[in-house]
Amino acid sequence: MLNQKLQQRLIQKLSPQQVLVMRLLQEPLLSLEQRIKQEIEENPALEEASTETEDQELQEEATLDSIDSEEDEFTENEPSGSPEDEFSFEDYVDEDEIPSYRMVADNRNPDEENREIPIVSGISYQDFLIAQIGMHPFTDEQYIIATTIIGNLDESGYLRREIPALSDDLAFNQNIEASPEEILEVLKIVQTFDPPGIAARNLQECLLIQLENKPEKSYATDLAAIIVRYYFDEFSKKHYEKILQKGNIAEDELKEAIEEIQRLNPKPGITISEVSRDSQYIVPDFIITNIDNELELTLNSRNTPELSLNRDYINMLQEYGGSRHKPGEKAAMTFIRQKLESARNFIEAIRQRQDTLYTTMKAIMDYQHDYFLTGDDTKLRPMILKDIASIVNLDISTISRVANSKYVQTPFGTLLLKSFFSESMLNTEGEEISTREIKKILADTIDAENKSKPLTDDELMDILKTKGYTIARRTIAKYRKQLNIPVARLRKEL
Repeated sequence: MLNQKLQQRLIQKLSPQQVLVMRLLQEPLLSLEQRIKQEIEENPALEEASTETEDQELQEEATLDSIDSEEDEFTENEPSGSPEDEFSFEDYVDEDEIPSYRMVADNRNPDEENREIPIVSGISYQDFLIAQIGMHPFTDEQYIIATTIIGNLDESGYLRREIPALSDDLAFNQNIEASPEEILEVLKIVQTFDPPGIAARNLQECLLIQLENKPEKSYATDLAAIIVRYYFDEFSKKHYEKILQKGNIAEDELKEAIEEIQRLNPKPGITISEVSRDSQYIVPDFIITNIDNELELTLNSRNTPELSLNRDYINMLQEYGGSRHKPGEKAAMTFIRQKLESARNFIEAIRQRQDTLYTTMKAIMDYQHDYFLTGDDTKLRPMILKDIASIVNLDISTISRVANSKYVQTPFGTLLLKSFFSESMLNTEGEEISTREIKKILADTIDAENKSKPLTDDELMDILKTKGYTIARRTIAKYRKQLNIPVARLRKEL
């Protein structure tokens, strides 16, 4: 049975303008440039700012406000449902008046300023390897087998697929009946391509290929090949004592052989590419400079253009707004108003984004003043999102959007903004210290250890305790993993 009742609810919703600001706020600089470019292309009422005076800009705002006040009267006087409501803006554009540069493919005026965005480019190592196929007397069938092998290499240059699977691929896709022996024959030739170690099926084979193809052989090279071939499991686990016993090898000889192995390339595929597939330029959103021990913060505007409203659309809005409207002009008036309003909202959102970014980064810079002066990790104060949010009177989610994917250029490097945020711990003197400071001390302690007898996590815990940092062993292990430092056994050296 249906019932009707009155109910009051308190609901908080974000306006479209607030949603736009939040979306722009989390965009890094390169993404913002693309977003602005897209908006300029989609909204003809938005353009890059020219050398206009402030009086003209104020006049534009006043014009928009005055037209806004006439909207209700305009809507009431306009009859609805008239045939003239259908409006195409293209009907009012004379094709002969379009500049010639707008008709060409790149859609660019030769007089416009050229703002280039760095794009990562390069050749893949697959292309590099295919180019080497022509240096070998392959038959047509072997050529297809070689290209299939190269096409199945991963980013590191390894062939991860099984030989029978490649045989099936050749049969189904290329209609070639190739036995595993024929594929292996071609694979051995591909493995002689440059760089050495390419097309290996595992790390052990990759290292062996490089050792066997060294132009200059020595006893250390031959011994290294023996270790990789017969004692690879012991070598990977750094059980050097077992290798010394089983191989009847002197310690000095083993040390030289290990040095030969460490000079090899475990990922030959990456070295051929000019840049790795997923690499990209880091463009800082903020720049901090140290001038006579005074920190100065600037926003990196880079290729981000200044935006303004299109003068032609302002004039058209004044023309339509200053007289009585014919029935067919309603759609044109609506179109112009919508585009100008959208452009004005976008400009305001960009302005709010810049203000929020600067205010937040200024608070972070002041909070971590000593760190930005010296670059010393031990000077980094414990800081969480709530600390900065309380300073700038913004929501924690807003601070999170600012810190996400943003970089700051400092005198000692370009760093990810969220790396400055860290939890706090108390030392034995009751002082709050940053967990990043503890990680720095932990890394320095491991760097200074005796590599022939590296420190265990329990020993690291005792050393940090003597320095005033009471930390559990499992916390030491967690920080060590975050620093990409292996366990003591894997850090052992002869």
